[in-house]
Amino acid sequence: MLDVRQLEALAAVIEGGSFGAAAKALSLTLAAVSLRIKSLEAALGQRLLVRGKQVRATPAGQALVGHVRQLRLMEADLIAGLPGADAGAAAPLQSLSVAVNADSLASWFLPGVAPALQQHRLLLDVVVDDQDHTHGALKSGDVTGCVTTLAHAMRGCVAEPLGIMRYRCVAAPALVGEWGSALPHRMLRSPAVIFNRKDALQDAWLAQHFNLQGALYPRHFVPAVDAFELALELGMGWGMVPDLLLRARAGRAPLHEVLPGHPVDVVLYWQHWAREPLAAERLTQAIKQAARHCLLQG
Repeated sequence: MLDVRQLEALAAVIEGGSFGAAAKALSLTLAAVSLRIKSLEAALGQRLLVRGKQVRATPAGQALVGHVRQLRLMEADLIAGLPGADAGAAAPLQSLSVAVNADSLASWFLPGVAPALQQHRLLLDVVVDDQDHTHGALKSGDVTGCVTTLAHAMRGCVAEPLGIMRYRCVAAPALVGEWGSALPHRMLRSPAVIFNRKDALQDAWLAQHFNLQGALYPRHFVPAVDAFELALELGMGWGMVPDLLLRARAGRAPLHEVLPGHPVDVVLYWQHWAREPLAAERLTQAIKQAARHCLLQG
């Protein structure tokens, strides 16, 4: 059986980013933390940390930290359900780490889960990444679940369909009028506004509707939802915005669809641990319910 103190020391180092931070969090000396990590590595016969200017976990270390986080949630459930537990006492706050794409977070995810967070005293620790890449945080054990485009369930996980997020190519009215019907060539002389370097929605739109693969065009990178939309309003270029956010733009400068009736649909899934603690189950139910109300259902 794995030593719980050694596991907690490993988790503290990874979560704190250093042995010093772990020692402070655990009220131990640096030597004691180091000894616990070395003992755990010796017991398992492999390195769990890559030591350097910034300490990071090996794949085995990441898997163990995911295990520690699962144990914490299960322990909280166990304590709350013990005979003699004070039923009138407020349940302790429990933290859940999730990976979500920025568009989902700003449109349907947070409004959908907020009531459940308040009701069940849950805290969110959100990792924001592109929907094609969020599963990496689940695979590494950094989060308990992720909103992803990956339909195939990863080992030890379940992939549940959430629905379809529909994106439209939009720009400021003056730009759309300037391009007229000379699409996409005239449009591609103008910059695209792209969320970050992982974002491939604009390429998917060009491939789907114009059969253009690997098109070259100038690009702005604006990795914040409000600033991204502001860049489009200012006429800095064209970009992909979900219907959910376009419908919520009352009172803001208008954006026009570049090619009306030609969206890109992104199918989203909620991937999470197959064996979930009660707190994670409650979050999963809230996410699925929010998606049913807000996303297109195929």
